[in-house]
Amino acid sequence: MLAELGYKAELDRSWSGFHNFAISFSVISILSGPFISFFIGWNNGGPMAISWGWPIVSALILIVGLCMGELVSAMPTSGGMYFWAAKLGSLRSSYFTGWLDFLGLLAIVAAVSYGAASFIDITISAYSPTWAAGYSLTRVFLIFIGVLVIVTLLSIFSSHLLAIFNSISVWWHVVGVAAVIAILIFIPDHHASVSDVFTQRINNTGMFGGSTSNLGFLFLVLPLSMILPQFTVTGYDASCHMSEETVGAAGSAAKGIWQAILYSAIGGWILLLSFLFAVQDPAAVSAGGGSVVTVLNQALGAPWLGIVLVISTVGQCFCAMACMTSTTRMLFAFSRDGAVPGARFWTRLNSRNVPLYSVALVAVLAVVLTLPALVEVDVNGAPVPVAFNAVVSIGVVGLYLAFAIPIYQRWRKGSAFKTGSWNLGRKYKWLCAIAVVEIGITTVIAMLPTSSGGVPWNESFEWKYLNYTPLVVGGTLLALRLAWQVRVKHTYTGPRSTINLPAGVGSADELEIEYEEHHPGHHPHHGSHPEAPAAAKAPAGPWE
Repeated sequence: MLAELGYKAELDRSWSGFHNFAISFSVISILSGPFISFFIGWNNGGPMAISWGWPIVSALILIVGLCMGELVSAMPTSGGMYFWAAKLGSLRSSYFTGWLDFLGLLAIVAAVSYGAASFIDITISAYSPTWAAGYSLTRVFLIFIGVLVIVTLLSIFSSHLLAIFNSISVWWHVVGVAAVIAILIFIPDHHASVSDVFTQRINNTGMFGGSTSNLGFLFLVLPLSMILPQFTVTGYDASCHMSEETVGAAGSAAKGIWQAILYSAIGGWILLLSFLFAVQDPAAVSAGGGSVVTVLNQALGAPWLGIVLVISTVGQCFCAMACMTSTTRMLFAFSRDGAVPGARFWTRLNSRNVPLYSVALVAVLAVVLTLPALVEVDVNGAPVPVAFNAVVSIGVVGLYLAFAIPIYQRWRKGSAFKTGSWNLGRKYKWLCAIAVVEIGITTVIAMLPTSSGGVPWNESFEWKYLNYTPLVVGGTLLALRLAWQVRVKHTYTGPRSTINLPAGVGSADELEIEYEEHHPGHHPHHGSHPEAPAAAKAPAGPWE
């Protein structure tokens, strides 16, 4: 099937369907998102926003995942979204989709790795009070770099080893989350009431005077809490990017996406409810910036606090490694088709068939993207990681816009779309529409200021409070637009067939060199870029 799509097999196809599910489940990581971004829900709506918002938003995300599953079943390639956009729409949409996807994946790598670094610092402090005097942004940033170095080194080993790590990660998440929930149920002496968990509202943004009863709270503050589930339940396109390394990818990758979303949504909601019921003093949690660590400190003593922190920290490290794997495979595929400058480096495989330079590039860019986290920021007297929040939002916007483009194109194709073995049947008509609308709303929300100091026309405005998501995403889109007009529209030909190339020749630049040696002065694709044969329509799937 990969050959029918135009590619020869270069990566080791050693992953089972469970391994494919495992990487998306690990990237979503309910031991990561709910722990490191709990403050987003708490400060922008409070317990009510978390307890009600999580299941509602997760249900909408599942719809997005179902639409993604149908697409990957029809076209199971490592590039995923940009490949689909090229086949369903235009080369320009493919180019923009690919770069938005890469930007989103890069931000997720940065956010998860930085969150893991924060929890490593907190965990060490819990076991060793002499570790450091107070919280240090510089110290956490250095740990963050250390996490990226370790993840990079592990990622250059064979993909089979990475598959084993992801399998371990699944069981760590299942058993670990169950253990954390049990600890938070049985250890605290006091639990919050049902009313507190499902009705209490909080506004710690500094906007609207902290009010929780006006329209500003309802339409500007409360929607920001959506970023908590939207950030956590994302990255499931990992199943797409690993499809070229998965046996039976047309079915396995599709199931891997929706199963990872569904199980994570259920487990994540129960975990978040256990956090909310463990709150002893809501005002103290707000004073601590809405951090889940404050909740755990209130509810648990030694050694239980340390156990929960270790479980979460290890899970976050597994998540960081899975994110790195997914991002580098996407970069490999996008470079293979000539869309990334320096493609010959990013497609070069080491002796273990791993894109070594792609891994290194992602690690370096993740550090650069997270540099603003070194600026100390307080909101209403509480330490709030505004820069980290922006990195989270960049990940959400980049990834979900990359999801939306091919989903919309598939919706427009209608019955002309060649479905794979797993498909939605006629339900695509309303499922795709809901998915695109949900992504559009989320994108607008992710661009909003997260505090009163981040509102440009506010007298308390300072640049350090700014949600720089619009700058990064907008700047990226502007740069892509200029690049497209000046050069790319003349050179980017979309997915390139590598199926007939000799052994050892497969990357974008190698393809150009190989062609130029035999056809000097001609471009291998200009004017003659045939569409890859569509996969044969398989029997109706469970959604037919």
